[in-house]
Amino acid sequence: MSGHSKWHNIQGRKNAQDAKRGKIFQKISRELYMAVKAGGPDPSSNPQLRLIMDKARAANMPKDNVKHAVDKGSNTDTANYEEVTYEGYAPGGVAVLVHALTDNKNRTSSNVRVAFTRNGGALGASGSVAYMFDRRGYIVIEREDLDVDEDQMLEDALETGADDMETSDEAFEIYTDPKQLAAVRDALEAKGYKLANAELTMIPENTTPVPTDKVEQFERMIDLLEDDDDVSEVYHTGELPDNEDAK
Repeated sequence: MSGHSKWHNIQGRKNAQDAKRGKIFQKISRELYMAVKAGGPDPSSNPQLRLIMDKARAANMPKDNVKHAVDKGSNTDTANYEEVTYEGYAPGGVAVLVHALTDNKNRTSSNVRVAFTRNGGALGASGSVAYMFDRRGYIVIEREDLDVDEDQMLEDALETGADDMETSDEAFEIYTDPKQLAAVRDALEAKGYKLANAELTMIPENTTPVPTDKVEQFERMIDLLEDDDDVSEVYHTGELPDNEDAK
């Protein structure tokens, strides 16, 4: 695969996200809740729950918080959250896909609409941009202190059932069929690899350069969406100028 490293962009936002750790825990709690509702509280028989538990560990989420969210999902008397997807365009014609977990669709829809319209974007109809993204399993193995070259890593990844791999200076980024993510993750860990990340994500088929004069507006819109309590994930096709990537 070609293009900018997804992991580079993720790491570039890490410091800002660390400052919002409480909000991140809240969002992961909702994902745990939904996973338990959908597949039960046992991670050994609920692959989605196990993936989110891994995500919670990677975020250093306290075990008590994880247990509380799982217990809450097992309680039939608690409020139900609904998964909602919003689609639209950011400044510069960048496609944006927003996934939310909410117990109040009116509140969430209003907040998302404001984030788009006040920052030069526009919401679109269902299906207007979703076709521009592919659902993929995504695994990251950081290269620091890893004595494995690209050829060996690719061989091991394909052997475990991965579809493709992208290499950057910082990491090996491995892509899988969504249904194979858990199996590939487990097989790589069995080979002794330490995974920095393993998740289901949406990968843009193509990227759209963000015009220099729209970068500030674009970033403000994405930050506002990510800061919303109801929003779980924000995906976009934007490719920032190199000087912005370096921030």
